[in-house]
Amino acid sequence: MIGEFFAGVRMLLRGFGTWRQRPGLMALGLVPAVIAGLLLAAALVPLALSLGVISDTVTPFADRWLEPWRSLLRGAVGLVVFVAALALASAVFSALALAIGDPFYQRIWRAVETDLGDPPATDGGGFWSAVGEGIRLVLLGLLVAVVVLLVGLVPLVGGVLGAVIGVTLSGRLLARELTGRAFDARDLTPLDRAALFSGSRARVLGFGVATQLCFLVPGGAVAVMPAAVAGSTMLARSMMQRQRATATTPPPPDGRV
Repeated sequence: MIGEFFAGVRMLLRGFGTWRQRPGLMALGLVPAVIAGLLLAAALVPLALSLGVISDTVTPFADRWLEPWRSLLRGAVGLVVFVAALALASAVFSALALAIGDPFYQRIWRAVETDLGDPPATDGGGFWSAVGEGIRLVLLGLLVAVVVLLVGLVPLVGGVLGAVIGVTLSGRLLARELTGRAFDARDLTPLDRAALFSGSRARVLGFGVATQLCFLVPGGAVAVMPAAVAGSTMLARSMMQRQRATATTPPPPDGRV
């Protein structure tokens, strides 16, 4: 389980390795990420500056509390609100970047598939497919943000627990979204994809959590997006190879395990 989780983390690191092989192509992948990042920053910066006002507004009952309890409560509320906003922002950023940069990311995906050998004959998805997937990703990201907000209301541990759940759920969403192109190009059905994800849960989680944590670093989402596209292609290939290897493994004699 732990080994599989870190195998997923290594997939993202291998994605960064694509910079050495195709620096010009990866640099092009920064363009849509910069655009999406600037659009989101225009919303997140004012939110961060307003956290104190928001916390005071939603906790009027704490006005008569003694310090430091009032400040601790409102600080925790502000943290939860911002973590929820980051969870939603991660989904919105990915949706925007993938829609805006579909031609760039398609070239990165195709290059990685070619380098790995035996690439699919057709390209996965297209602009309108990316838009549709982006809308779905934003809606799921909104659901994650609501979950984080609700968990954050749990006394004492809500702030930390909400942050962990937010990173975990957002990471899973990212991993599933970014591997979609490789699966689309191979015409895999939803049932086929569900089987792949079921067989590599820890690996998918490791890749997604590593990517999401990078996204939380200021400017990290922009810098990481091309590597995440490359790494997710490798992740998808590893999931399919693993399934084929499992399917061809002969059963033990006499039914023993």
